[in-house]
Amino acid sequence: MAENELFKFVAAHGDESEKISAPLYSYWRSVMRKFFSSKFAVAMLVLLVALLLMSFIQPLFSGYTVIDSGKIDDFSLRYNYPNFKNWFGTDSTGQSLFNAVWAGAKTSISIAMLATLITTFIGVIVGAIWGLSKSVDRVMIEVYNIISNIPLILILLVFSYAFGSGFWNLLLAMCITSWISVAYKIRVQVMMYRDREYNIASRTLGTKASTMINKNILPYLISVIVTIVSEQLPMFISYEVFLGFLGVGLSADTPSLGRIIANYTDNITSHAYLFWIPVLVLGMVTVSLFIVGQTLADASDPRTH
Repeated sequence: MAENELFKFVAAHGDESEKISAPLYSYWRSVMRKFFSSKFAVAMLVLLVALLLMSFIQPLFSGYTVIDSGKIDDFSLRYNYPNFKNWFGTDSTGQSLFNAVWAGAKTSISIAMLATLITTFIGVIVGAIWGLSKSVDRVMIEVYNIISNIPLILILLVFSYAFGSGFWNLLLAMCITSWISVAYKIRVQVMMYRDREYNIASRTLGTKASTMINKNILPYLISVIVTIVSEQLPMFISYEVFLGFLGVGLSADTPSLGRIIANYTDNITSHAYLFWIPVLVLGMVTVSLFIVGQTLADASDPRTH
């Protein structure tokens, strides 16, 4: 058999050898694909977006204020059960519970978001330095041991009374020590990556600590940070509601879910809708935040891709 019948020569193309046959990998595209593959998480995301839109847009049009006696003389508006005109009903002063709930939700969600942003930002920076530096670790671990043994709710109560009532005072009371638990979690993760081979090589070659943190460590902690955020948001909302229920933190003229629930506790038997509707809204906000956050945290872990 002739040689030219066994082999067929083809032209060699230099560009073809440079092409990667495997599909291109995009981290964030993989995160979104993993997240949206969960129908339950998507449903919770839709619910969360609807709740946030109602909380931040509806109060702009309602003009709700806690102290409003404009309808107090109209007895026909008092204690109206939920109907097409007043979706959540009215209270003893004739005010719409629908307006009150969304104004309160705006305050509670706003303070929780700001507290989460501040504590996470400070905690990640301090935790990264804490985990990388052994000298800082010796000091910070003692500070953590002292603060972590004091219940956070007790710290919040003490500082809320010390700073006085007000939105920013309550935010300061929430953030003043909460960041240290975030820093400790980041410290543990940083210590796991600190002594890996590529980081030891980086230190040997004289790489700056800040460069190691930004390039070699923090990118691997995205899922951990998202998990922390998903835990912090519902926690701060719950703390604000608890303090508002006790009448601590926010001023009396500032609506919040905690204040609303506290004000209508006496109506739990006679006009139960005044108590249970704010509780239901609070539950939907916290549960949807937690589920969406946890699902996003799982999706942001490259090991699940």
